[in-house]
Amino acid sequence: MATAFKQIEDEAIEAARSIAYSMPIEDIDMTDSARFVDNTHWAFFERLRKEAPVHYCANGRFGPFWSVTRYKDIMAVDTNHAVFSSEAHLGGITAKDQDDDFILPMFIAMDQPKHDMQRKAVSPIVAPANLAVLEVLIRERAQKIFDNLPINEPFDWVDRVSIELTTQMLATLFDFPWEDRRKLTYWSDVTTIDVSAPDAKMTRDEQRAILIECLTYFTGLWNQRVNAPPAGDLISMMVHNPSMRDMQPMEYLGNLVLLIVGGNDTTRNSITGGLLFLNENPGEYQKLREDHSLIESMVPEIIRYQTPLAHMRRTALQDTILGGQHIKKGDRVVMWYVSGNRDETEIENADAFIIDRARPRQHLSFGFGIHRCVGNRLAEMQLKIVWEEILKRWPMIEVIETPVRVQSAFVKGYERMMVRIPG
Repeated sequence: MATAFKQIEDEAIEAARSIAYSMPIEDIDMTDSARFVDNTHWAFFERLRKEAPVHYCANGRFGPFWSVTRYKDIMAVDTNHAVFSSEAHLGGITAKDQDDDFILPMFIAMDQPKHDMQRKAVSPIVAPANLAVLEVLIRERAQKIFDNLPINEPFDWVDRVSIELTTQMLATLFDFPWEDRRKLTYWSDVTTIDVSAPDAKMTRDEQRAILIECLTYFTGLWNQRVNAPPAGDLISMMVHNPSMRDMQPMEYLGNLVLLIVGGNDTTRNSITGGLLFLNENPGEYQKLREDHSLIESMVPEIIRYQTPLAHMRRTALQDTILGGQHIKKGDRVVMWYVSGNRDETEIENADAFIIDRARPRQHLSFGFGIHRCVGNRLAEMQLKIVWEEILKRWPMIEVIETPVRVQSAFVKGYERMMVRIPG
């Protein structure tokens, strides 16, 4: 079954290739979320890397922008915070500018020194001592989830495994009411949906209303914890830290959606992606069955190959030159991590999924510089535990149909993936 759906996808990707190479290169706009829904973005990025690695799109969906598609150029932008800003009031971290009347400051969309102060406020959540505690908890929960999966019956891996495990983890990190934990998933999905797409599943006004509901709920938790002794959850860390305790409501909401999306979306999509890639590459799945120690190198390879966040955006603070192109002050610059992770000039056989790569951590998925993902070790740990527990139980989990992908050019993920555990 896996072979059948992969063949269909491969045919769509090949058809997209002829479009990618025949259209005027100046017309390529990689912010079109439809290309990520149908998984046909690869050839467009391939052409940009070859012919225009720093590419200007004058008529993008969200206005003019630069696409940066090669590994080294992305690194150059991501580590040069003096020239390239993440500041929310300049547009933020996505290709689309934040709306002037709904700006959500968050520490990933701040420059120094405020960024550093707020990041330090929440970073103890992933300190080594806390990770050791969380490791035990993640394993217990993964075991319970896997022990309750049906055998020989189709089920949605995204819902039953990827979402459930990561949402449980997120609820723990926030000390969020357990019975309401799926609200976190819902708010995460609402945050990242492309409301500008022609077939968007909700309007911008509906999205805003739901995010205000999220703020209202979390304001109740803030009010509870501001009068309680400091504790080890994320809300308490914010409440009791001088750099965050006086946040305005929209800044609080901004940091909440950052922690919600960062704390669940990325890991959950890598949990799904890993199973998909093994099904698409049966030789790699066989390698893994024969040698479980390959989990160590497979986990970062999954994260590279999936690239859970397709891009990050910066705004130029001054005129500069990148890849031979003149970038002007105020220009929006989009780093396409998903392309950099397939840059064949930097990563050998970059389009192949290889679980025993010599340098598996050579990828851009966590970003670089001051904005490097604060939860990268937690993400890797969750994936490692998931695969350890899977291999204890089953030699094979079959993907039985083409997965449904998320409508976004920012979060690269899955809405549904039907699987079956043979037994």
